[in-house]
This record gives sequence, structure tokens and C-alpha cells, in this order.
Amino acid sequence: MTFDLAGKRVFVAGHGGLLGQALIRRLTREDCEVLTVPRAELDLTRQADTEAWMTAARPDAVFLAAARQGGLIDHMDHPGEMILENLQIQTNMLAAARQAGVTKLLAVGSAAAYPPGAAQPVTEAALMTGPLESAHVPYGVAKIAGVVLADAYRRQYGCDFITAMPGNLYGPGMRFDPDRSGVAAGLLRRLQEAKAAGDAKFVVWGTGKARRELLHADDAADACVLLMKTWSGEGPVNLSPGADVTIAHLARTAAAVVGYGGELVFDAAKPEGAARRQLDGRILQGLGWRPTVALEDGLAGAYRWWRERER
Repeated sequence: MTFDLAGKRVFVAGHGGLLGQALIRRLTREDCEVLTVPRAELDLTRQADTEAWMTAARPDAVFLAAARQGGLIDHMDHPGEMILENLQIQTNMLAAARQAGVTKLLAVGSAAAYPPGAAQPVTEAALMTGPLESAHVPYGVAKIAGVVLADAYRRQYGCDFITAMPGNLYGPGMRFDPDRSGVAAGLLRRLQEAKAAGDAKFVVWGTGKARRELLHADDAADACVLLMKTWSGEGPVNLSPGADVTIAHLARTAAAVVGYGGELVFDAAKPEGAARRQLDGRILQGLGWRPTVALEDGLAGAYRWWRERER
């Protein structure tokens, strides 16, 4: 099946976030009307407000990119917020979308919903086959619930709701604040601080051997639009660049982007999360999608975006 976006009213929920901004950029290439609403006017954790707005706006399609998320420390320090706000956003939006007659909805999940013990690369079938990484249980459980809810609405109500599972996203629009930044933004920010301070050494948490795949937000947005137009079915679809890198490689690449010339020191006593989390992207690749942004280019673009706003 195909779902043509031309002439459609398309709501991007979470348009101010990393993926949301990328979706806005990507949708300029589609002949559609893009709908957004600032959080000051609509809090998606409030059910009645969400239903009222959706009923009035009547979008044909929805990209649900809104979420409460952050880096490892944020997940560890705010588990209650992680599970509650994400459950609220997902349940409110899917219920409101059904009520408003939305034709198609794509909800964005997270690779944190997969068990760290799953065989690598992780296929979509690994969902709910084992315990989650302890630091990400609240967030991961909420994202699992989003997939189950979308599938349940498909079975009971015939809603064409689909879900996508990205790994670590990065790019312009990343959060660079200390408490909520992800791995890429956190490294860039701390390296910039070390450079400015003239530090001879820079400490990277963990051994540096843990592996992560990083997907540029523009590539993720392109994949989401492709799924919206061509995919329909139960279960999530992984958004994967098809390769991962060690934290050590990521740190060295980030140091080169920032221009930090000191020594990188790895502190094995610090937490580093799962040893590896690479997604199997064969479903998406079978639809003809391929990533286009190289890691160094993507990090450099994100770094420039951040520094321009810091000045």
C-alpha cells in the first residue's frame, strides 16, 4: 500500500525536538500542509486538551515525535518522569488520533525498549523477549507500551498506526545541557569545555569499548517519511544506519570536530550502559532506504549549530 502525503494535513507532534525539527525540514519536500503547535499552547500530557486540539485541527496524518527523554544520567535521576510523561503523551495522542479520524499515525519509539541481552544486531522480534537495561527500564517500558497500544488500536479499531524504533539520534537541535544531553551532545559539550579550559586530559566514562550506532536526525526523518508513505503493519520497524562505532571512536571523532588536542582517558569505574546496541535495519533497507550523513559530517554540523547559538 502507499499513503500519499500530497494535499494532506500533517501534524508533527514534538516539532521543537531533534527529530521533530528534522521532520519539518524533510516535509518541505512533500506537497502537504504541516501542522505544529507549541507546548505553551498544548501540553500533550493533558488528555482533554489533546483531544480537543486534535478534534479541531483534524490532521490526516500524525508523526508522534514528542517524548520525555534525555541521556543516561537523566534517565537514572528522573525515572518517574520518564515513564509517566511518555505513557501520557502516547496514550493521549493515539486516543485523540482515533477520535479525530486520523488516517495514519507513526509513533517514534526507542532502541531502549529492546533487551540488552538480545542477539546483535537486534531485530524487531526481540521486543519483550527479556529484561531491559536497568537505567532505562521506565523509559523503555513506556516505549514498549506505545508499540503495544498502536498494535491494539490496529486490531480493535482498524487504525493504520505504525511505530518506528531509532537508536541514538544526533544532529542540529540536540540538547546540549548537562542534565539531558545524549551521548553525542554530551561529548561535544564536555570537549568544548575542556578545550576552553586548556585541560590536558579529557575523561570519557567507561572503557570506551561499548558500541553505539548513531543516526543523524535528517536520515531518521527521511526514514520516517518513507515508512509513513509505504509501510503498514503491526510491530515496530527499526531505524538503523547499518553500522555502529565504539564510544572510543565516537570520542576521538568528536574531539577532532571540536579541535581538542588533549589526551582522552577512559574511566572504567564510570557507567557506560549496554555493551552494544545495534539494530537490524533490514526491513527499512528492503524499502530502499539508505543513510546519507557521515558521522564526522553530522557531528560537525551539530557542533556548528550549537556554537552559533552559544555566541
